[in-house]
Amino acid sequence: MPAGRRRTGHVRGRLTEWKAVILLGGNRPARAAVARRPPGAGGAGGAGGRAGGRAGGLTLSPAAGFQAAAMTTGNQPTTPSAQPADRLRDPSRSPAGPLRPAAPPASRVAVVTGAGSGIGRATARAFAAQGVHVLAVGRRPGPLAETAGAAPDLISPLPADVTGAGAPEEIVRAALDRFGRLDILVNNAGIVRGGGLGTYTRELIDEQVATNLTAPVLLTQAALPALASAAGVVVNVTTSVGQRGWPGNAVYPATKSALELLTRSWAVELAPRGVRVVAVAPGAVATPIADHSGFSPEQQAALRRRQLAHTPLGRVGRPAEVAWAITQLSSAQASFVTGVVFPVDGGAVVA
Repeated sequence: MPAGRRRTGHVRGRLTEWKAVILLGGNRPARAAVARRPPGAGGAGGAGGRAGGRAGGLTLSPAAGFQAAAMTTGNQPTTPSAQPADRLRDPSRSPAGPLRPAAPPASRVAVVTGAGSGIGRATARAFAAQGVHVLAVGRRPGPLAETAGAAPDLISPLPADVTGAGAPEEIVRAALDRFGRLDILVNNAGIVRGGGLGTYTRELIDEQVATNLTAPVLLTQAALPALASAAGVVVNVTTSVGQRGWPGNAVYPATKSALELLTRSWAVELAPRGVRVVAVAPGAVATPIADHSGFSPEQQAALRRRQLAHTPLGRVGRPAEVAWAITQLSSAQASFVTGVVFPVDGGAVVA
């Protein structure tokens, strides 16, 4: 064979080898995968042998040959080493040099109020499942201990009444003393005290306003310096019930609607400081909140029937489903989301 043709075959072989290298994820294939054959030697036989990778004196293994063939035909196979193109546009990664992952979830710290039961308990455990350290706040030590028992290395109980004098500052101080930072604040604690006009007392109104509205305001205010340092997130737990009339129980949804307005206002106010603010609005969810509402069992049953009649999915939600929304909106993947009120209500808000 003339020297020119031998040289051309060698160059083609090297190019084919490096095409296989690129498709294999950037690592040069092992000798077992790429073996040189003498010029003119027979291939693997038939069209399949030629597609398997004989090119210019180079024979690829079946797997490597398949990848090389796929590249030359424009149909790249799906392999674990294949990298989706949109990874190159990930804003959390450096455009120059190696792509850098975001900070690991294990470095984050969350404060969750009302963590002794229901949505608060499910949220604390959901964060812990992601490796987030959680300060679980609630009034009753026993239920808090049960919450923490699911992940004692990650969930720290803190018995505290969020409406108490100095409680917001004490809660934030406890988080910083224990973990050194604060990334996520979940204002979940809430109470319902039923009753229609003609039955209200100042105590009934003040108790709901203090827990559902005043406490989130003061706790967010106390946490703001730490949240700003961490480019953190505030999640306010409201209710989709506030989107429609609720006869015989107007004060509770009124406080939650006010918290939604605060969510939107804070989202704009705190954006320059790098803090996101969102709300999650549950609908009919199986929690014990109504057990302390003053409603009779008959009234609770009637309320549940009314809720289900306005829920297109036709069932009661689970605390874990609300916790999922809270953790997702708190994640780095939601970094462009702020000021929203996210309903988790089986479609009730649009029915």
